[in-house]
Amino acid sequence: MTQYCRAPIASLSLFLCIGFLVTDARAADDTLPARLDDREFWRIIEDFSEPNGYFRSDNLLSNENWLQHVIPDLLQRTKQGGVYIGVGPEQNFTYVAALKPKIAFITDIRRGNLHTHLMYKALFELSADSAEFVSRLFTKPRPDGLGPRSSAQDIFTAYWNVQTSDEAAFKKNLEAIRDLLTQKHGFPLSGDDLAGLEYVYHNFYYFGPAINYTSSSSAGLGFAGGAQQYPTYADLMMHTDGSGVSRGYLASEENFKTVKDLQEKNLIVPLVGDFAGPKTMRAIGKYLKERGATVTAFYVSNVEYYLDGVRNDFCANVASLPLDENSTYIRASRGGDRSSPLGAMQAETKGCGLASPR
Repeated sequence: MTQYCRAPIASLSLFLCIGFLVTDARAADDTLPARLDDREFWRIIEDFSEPNGYFRSDNLLSNENWLQHVIPDLLQRTKQGGVYIGVGPEQNFTYVAALKPKIAFITDIRRGNLHTHLMYKALFELSADSAEFVSRLFTKPRPDGLGPRSSAQDIFTAYWNVQTSDEAAFKKNLEAIRDLLTQKHGFPLSGDDLAGLEYVYHNFYYFGPAINYTSSSSAGLGFAGGAQQYPTYADLMMHTDGSGVSRGYLASEENFKTVKDLQEKNLIVPLVGDFAGPKTMRAIGKYLKERGATVTAFYVSNVEYYLDGVRNDFCANVASLPLDENSTYIRASRGGDRSSPLGAMQAETKGCGLASPR
């Protein structure tokens, strides 16, 4: 086994960890589907998912200011068009827009994350362009002057002071989301799922572009016990890669259309599962191996902080995935400028290449 880990990017909170672990390298082309029909999409969600779990916050959006900074290096180190695995809410769309995978699996311990991604799926499908998407996301009327060439900066500057529409408009938008999911796609959402979908969407309606990681919950304490100021949705969308290039999923119509196209083909699959759990990750690995596909990138956020007592299970799950010499971890590091290097990706040994938290 060969391992390599890139040194941390100075003063950033995100790093790339690259590991050479050829578990099932194949020269032949993969047989991943060009699209999933609605029944197969929902079957995968039900069959691969684990029971709903708990986390201390709703995680309705990312708190990772610098998530775009790794993208230039990521594109140098790995390839587009493979398989993406991620965790959490909207930050995955930015990596998906950059990597252009054939299929993406986004798993999270909370079923609430599934509700969040189903909301996003509907909004992508209902919206013709990124400006309409933002209008629907926050239930705000679209300002004049926004078009195909509008940047994320243009869009969020324009929407920031636009008054939110009334409750009737929210309910109409919510009905459109529900109808698309349950009638057009025929997904058998339970009463709890529909209530969860409304809860998520109402938070975006209530807080607007100022929503942040802690808006909907009491998780306002920092990792060291002190209060933290988290970025708003607008902040996250208007950030760049550190060299002035905006790479977010709403940075351009091309990025937006990349994600929209995958959503319309049912190729962004949200799952309920633990990275160290007994079912979800192994089911993904089995599905990919059966189709000769390889994981391109695995966004794990800061998973190493939650692996006490289950690190070996996580490592075994990583080892079950089909990887090659370009398969890449993307992770977030706490502490901003207090960065620390990572170990190599070592799925068969203790640690799996993820540094233990300090």
